[in-house]
Amino acid sequence: MIEAAWGSPIEVERRRRIRLAVWAYAYEFLDVSLVSDHRFDEEAQLVDLKVSTGHRQLDAFFRKHFQAYTGQWVRSHPDLRRLAAYTQAVVDGFQAQKAP
Repeated sequence: MIEAAWGSPIEVERRRRIRLAVWAYAYEFLDVSLVSDHRFDEEAQLVDLKVSTGHRQLDAFFRKHFQAYTGQWVRSHPDLRRLAAYTQAVVDGFQAQKAP
């Protein structure tokens, strides 16, 4: 994996793809909207598939499956189990913040 300085184009793209994968997984598998459709679409339009994040498998996955207009690509994610666990932790935190 490439070590990228905080805020570098590689790091920004890596974080963007993680956010999108979490948001898409939450929506597609858990029926939870962590962000509005507008926010998802805005972020998805910023994905730059020319940027290599240093994770060959995920870079190849995004280049082959990512579509900015939908989150269904997440269903083909190569590490669904890990993404599921990470997303559940995010959803649990999100729901805890919303609780009275």
